[in-house]
Amino acid sequence: MAASFRWVLQLHKDVPKAARFYSEGLDFTINVCTHRWAELQSGPLKLALMHTSTDIVVQKGYSSLLSFTVGDINNSVTKLMALGAELDGSIKYEIHGKVAALRCVDGHMLGLYEPS
Repeated sequence: MAASFRWVLQLHKDVPKAARFYSEGLDFTINVCTHRWAELQSGPLKLALMHTSTDIVVQKGYSSLLSFTVGDINNSVTKLMALGAELDGSIKYEIHGKVAALRCVDGHMLGLYEPS
């Protein structure tokens, strides 16, 4: 039997805050959320959030880069920044569409793409 994809895991100091970030900023559905663990979903993608009490993401480089296709990059960037994200550079206007990079809560990177 081939391995099947289960979820992507991110470590966060404040799991409920991180769950709210993805739920309100990118419309993820929250399936489970406690102070130590959360499972969110967007289509077939499952994102698991686990509590950590240290800065292990920064210290050891345990970070992810998640990339999302969005319908309106300006609206998505505005919502995510209101939830605590920081824009890393400016929104780029490429031939194929708009792209942006943001650093979200606890240092994880998000890429956004709006097709032309």
